[in-house]
Amino acid sequence: MNTEMTGMNPTREDFAALLEESFITHDVLEGEVVKGTVTAIEKDLAVIDVGLKVEGRVPLKEFGLSAKDGGLKPGDEVEVFVERVENAMGEAVLSREKARREESWTRLEEKFEAGEKVEGVIFNQVKGGFTVDLDGAVAFLPRSQVDIRPIRDVSPLMNNPQPFQILKMDRRRGNIVVSRRSVLEESRAEQRSEIVQNLEEGQVVEGVVKNVTDYGAFVDLGGIDGLLHVTDMAWRRVNHPNEILTIGQTVKVQIIRVNQETHRISLGMKQLESDPWELIESKYPIGAQVTGRVTNITDYGAFVELEPGIEGLIHVSEMSWTKKNVHPGKIVSTSQEVEVKVLEVDPSKRRISLGLKQTLDNPWEAFASTHPQGTEVEGEVKNKTEFGLFIGMEGDVDGMVHLSDLDWNRPGEEAIEDYNKGDMVKAVVLDVDVEKERISLGIKQVGGDPMAAAAESGAIRKGAVVTCEVVEVKDNGLEVKIADTDIMSFVKRADLSRDRDEQRPERFSVGQKVDARVTQFDKKTRRVSVSIKALEIAEEKEAVAQYGSTDSGASLGDILGAALKEREND
Repeated sequence: MNTEMTGMNPTREDFAALLEESFITHDVLEGEVVKGTVTAIEKDLAVIDVGLKVEGRVPLKEFGLSAKDGGLKPGDEVEVFVERVENAMGEAVLSREKARREESWTRLEEKFEAGEKVEGVIFNQVKGGFTVDLDGAVAFLPRSQVDIRPIRDVSPLMNNPQPFQILKMDRRRGNIVVSRRSVLEESRAEQRSEIVQNLEEGQVVEGVVKNVTDYGAFVDLGGIDGLLHVTDMAWRRVNHPNEILTIGQTVKVQIIRVNQETHRISLGMKQLESDPWELIESKYPIGAQVTGRVTNITDYGAFVELEPGIEGLIHVSEMSWTKKNVHPGKIVSTSQEVEVKVLEVDPSKRRISLGLKQTLDNPWEAFASTHPQGTEVEGEVKNKTEFGLFIGMEGDVDGMVHLSDLDWNRPGEEAIEDYNKGDMVKAVVLDVDVEKERISLGIKQVGGDPMAAAAESGAIRKGAVVTCEVVEVKDNGLEVKIADTDIMSFVKRADLSRDRDEQRPERFSVGQKVDARVTQFDKKTRRVSVSIKALEIAEEKEAVAQYGSTDSGASLGDILGAALKEREND
């Protein structure tokens, strides 16, 4: 009996082993997807046996709409997620949706590792983006990853199956981040590559202006953009692309360059027209005078359009004969029609040098022809410098009076202090250098050269007796002016008298007139020396010669006295 009872009833050790096996089985089942068999359909629930005598109930809606209409029958095998097992005799908590989600995660991880795209549906908008259903698994689609360019209305994309690229997955946290943009970029890159391969340099195609910038325009060539630089839009100067292009405009362009690696395409419009620089030398020979329109003004000159696509530069140095330090904008204005002369043509560099002043009379030549050397002129002092005066002349030219040509007798540094800006002065034309654009004037020459006049008349010569007016008394002598002339001279202390006791400058006064003998007269060096002592000695010799030969017995003093008296009577 005991033996039978032992066979019918398990021992304590057997029960413990069965219980432990049951717990192990439960641990394995819980949190896993397992296969089960539908044993019955009860109203809206499916009873499913997942083994180990454990059954659970799952709502039919988790199996899809077809399950309610008989799509799910007893005996069907299905996969479910075991959430919890109560005990060995209890009921299991099962979920078909979680099973589908676990299946999706497994498939998604495989595709994520393989870099494959997945299909999903955008079904809701959340903060910062959207939620996407990836066949049971919910993913996050950041707003920046929706499209290549920001889009305002996403509603057309909602609830439509479309491909996505998984950017990040974290199964433990249940996070999936996807991108629609990367799919579009990849597709676009493939499309661009195919288009670029079919493009050749020199090919003429049509495109639509997509965007306009300061430096050019982007043209859509049917899936790929090309850059039409502003310099390739027209042969003429284009200040801004919007002068000739608008967004949405259809244009015909030529492929200039194609980079197969970077997919950069350079386009041109002017290349479809003939080059106006061909035969440019025959159209605009050097020396030709033509009419043009000022298109642009810079610090260094002005650009003039001679015809569409042909521009020349008037350098600032070629704009005016007389306005040397003036901005070109003060001589010409934009859009102004001007007459210019062709100075130089360089077809290889596409440069034409033009001159504006060459179309006008050269004022230096005009002045030289009407004012030969020696002509007396009058003008206003325009400027005082350390080396002379600038005098304004007719024809808007200036002449210069050097310091050395201000006064015959005084140093230039002293004489220039007599003049101020705005003074009207007379001067004589000394020289005109047309090539260097210089006019040399002299103020001291207005009254003629007193030295030359004196030499010509013979009034002043070596040995002549002249009357001098004392201008200044100095310790070493007298500064004197020869009467009836502008010639200055200096009487040294030793030449004031033959008598040493009388060689004292202080015995003379300013304005006093004295007679002296000319001891030196050099027209080249403009030096005139006079001496009272020399005159006295000469008179003494003359008196001796005249009276000394008589036998009257007169003394030397008597002879000199008689000579002086005779001179006074004369």
